[in-house]
Amino acid sequence: MLKKTVLTFAFLTVLTTFYGFNARFGSPVTDEELRSETATGLSPTDALLEERTCVISAYDNLIRDISEPEGNDWRLLSAIAYHESRFTPDVTSRRGAKGLMQIMPSVARQFDIPIEEVADPATNVWLANKLLSKIEATLRLPEGISEKDRMGILLACYNGGIGHVTDARRLARLHGEDPNSWEVVARYLTLKARPEYYESEAVRYGRFTGGRQTLAYVEDVIGRYDTYCRIARR
Repeated sequence: MLKKTVLTFAFLTVLTTFYGFNARFGSPVTDEELRSETATGLSPTDALLEERTCVISAYDNLIRDISEPEGNDWRLLSAIAYHESRFTPDVTSRRGAKGLMQIMPSVARQFDIPIEEVADPATNVWLANKLLSKIEATLRLPEGISEKDRMGILLACYNGGIGHVTDARRLARLHGEDPNSWEVVARYLTLKARPEYYESEAVRYGRFTGGRQTLAYVEDVIGRYDTYCRIARR
């Protein structure tokens, strides 16, 4: 499957060079361009490529082709990629996270992917999808949970770690609140910076000082995802 997506991306790159899209390699569409796309509809170039058109980034088709079989919305993965790397495939963080989705070496090891392959765009996106699917399977969120709550909790796990989010859900239960409400979980994530909370017997992963950063991450990704949903088809 990875070979197929790599070939798809190579084909896209050739088309991008030939036709001169706004969605250039490694260059995200700006908010102004997104509004323009929504207002004017398809351009002649878009009509030539029909559904293979890139309207978010040059990685639209690559992300779609990998995410859809996994059951994930490619526009959400695109929103994550924008926040993590601004669609830059060769970026490495100070902590060692690599690529479009800023995948940590520990995640690559979970899925038996050699570290030297992590920065490859297709592999990187594949790992992000596998990680999100694993997080969701581990959480076992109820079927009746709202999409907003589900997405908020999943994204918080992606950014802050499933251990800290699970701790926050345990604290919510301990205090008689809903562990499936993102608003409630978000509050306990920030409270985990205080000893009266992180020293609780319900907490297994200790103090968490990144609560505000994780909340900002979730808000930013969901906001951008909503924008992408308005201008790109599922």
